[in-house]
Amino acid sequence: MHASITAAIQDAEERLRQAMLSSDIAALEALLHPDLLFVNHMGWTVTREDDLDAHRGGLLKIHALDLSEQCILPRTDCAVVSVLARIAGSYNGVPANGTFRFMRTWAPDSGAGAAAGEGAGATPGATAGAWRVIAASSVMVV
Repeated sequence: MHASITAAIQDAEERLRQAMLSSDIAALEALLHPDLLFVNHMGWTVTREDDLDAHRGGLLKIHALDLSEQCILPRTDCAVVSVLARIAGSYNGVPANGTFRFMRTWAPDSGAGAAAGEGAGATPGATAGAWRVIAASSVMVV
């Protein structure tokens, strides 16, 4: 069971990376839980709508996003991910480059799981697209 959750989370993490790079609002909406709670490296609390608005309005532009040191801790009802991210981009036109450590909690979305064809007895969230980020934090690595 944990192997299928790990594989689903690896796939979701890559889809999140691609969505962030291209500011793909539809993909971000699918991957970020409506109740997302994110604390950024400045200590600010950011909601899903705040994040989507930054991408939608062009305030946040990510030109490169390289991930490494990914560690996934799968559980039946959630998965916690730690990943090192090297980001090159801009925020409000000002270069914003750095290395960050992200911690994300992914939870299966019963609505997405049902839409993706999860049947009775299936591992929760095991299908692609059935996991969403519900909580996250980041710290700048210096």
